[in-house]
Amino acid sequence: MQGWHGLEDVPGDWGRSVVTIGVFDGVHHGHQHMVARAVDLARDLGVPAVAVTFDPHPDEVVRPGSHPPQLTTPHRRTQLLAALGVDAVCVLPFTLEFSRMSPDEFVQTALVDRLHAAGVVVGENFRFGHKASGDIETLRTLGEKYDYVTEGVPLVRDGEAISSTLIREMLAEGNVVGATAALGRPHRVEGVVVRGHQRGRALGFPTANVESPQHMAIPADGVYAGWLQCTQEPSQYEGQRWPAAISIGTNPTFDGVSRTVEAYALDRDDLDLYGAHVAVDFSERLRDTLRFDSIEDLIEQMHADVDEARRLTAGDDQASRG
Repeated sequence: MQGWHGLEDVPGDWGRSVVTIGVFDGVHHGHQHMVARAVDLARDLGVPAVAVTFDPHPDEVVRPGSHPPQLTTPHRRTQLLAALGVDAVCVLPFTLEFSRMSPDEFVQTALVDRLHAAGVVVGENFRFGHKASGDIETLRTLGEKYDYVTEGVPLVRDGEAISSTLIREMLAEGNVVGATAALGRPHRVEGVVVRGHQRGRALGFPTANVESPQHMAIPADGVYAGWLQCTQEPSQYEGQRWPAAISIGTNPTFDGVSRTVEAYALDRDDLDLYGAHVAVDFSERLRDTLRFDSIEDLIEQMHADVDEARRLTAGDDQASRG
C-alpha cells in the first residue's frame, strides 16, 4: 500500500484509478461499505483503488474552534483504510486556500490531473468544493466532462445509517458497546504514557496515565473494561496487549481537577511504560465515576472493578496476546 501526503506525492507516472473520498473519521461500518465498493469497482476496471482523506478536519479550518472529537488519529485512519484493500491512501492537507476551490477545480486538480480517476465512489450525502457547493450530482456531471463514472453509496449497516457524529454521541454517553457495533471494533484512544500522581501504584493498582492528542474522542467519565496495548517503544513491550480496567475522570476522591485516562493492566505491577505510545480499547462500561468517603472504600471498589473487568475480557482470546 502506498501512502501520499499531498497531491505532489502522487507518482508522476500514476495511471488511472478508482478514487473514494471522505474524512473517514472512524473508518466505521458505513465507510467500510463504501471503500469495499470502490475496491470492487477498481478490480472490475483493472485499476488501483485510492482513498483520499483530509487532515486537519475540514470543520476546524472552515470554522476554527469547531473541530469535532476525533475517532481515529490520521495514522490509525490510514492503517484501517489500508486493511480494507485500497492500493494507496492520499492525505490532503486541508487549508483555507484548499477550502476555497470550486467543485470543478477540485475535480480537475485532484481527481483528473493527479489521480486520473476512472471512477469515483463517495457517500450519498458527500459535499465538496467552496462552501460545500458540490454534491454527488455535481460529480456525475463533471464525470461526463472528464470521463469517469460516479457512484454514491449509502453509509449503512444492516439497513441502519451510520455516521461519525452518531458514534461521537454514543461515546459522549459512555455507550462504548454501541460504538463498537458501529465501528466494527472497539473504540480506541491513543497517546503517550506520562507520569501522573502515582496514586494508583500506592493503592496497589499501577495505571498507565495516557496523554492523548488534542481533539481525541474520549468516552464519558466512568470506569470501563477493555485492553491496553503498547504500539511503539519501549521495544520490550511493543505489540503486547493486556486486559485492563480503565478509569476516565478527575479523580474526585482526591479532589482532582484534570481529566485523565488511566489504564490498569490486570494483575501486572511490573510494567514500566513511561514514554511508550499505547492504545486503550474500550469494551464495556462498568460504572460512573464516584467520590468515595474513604480510601478503604475506594480500594474495595477498585478490587470489584478489576474482578468485573477480568470477567468481561476473559472470553476475548486477543486479550492474552503478547
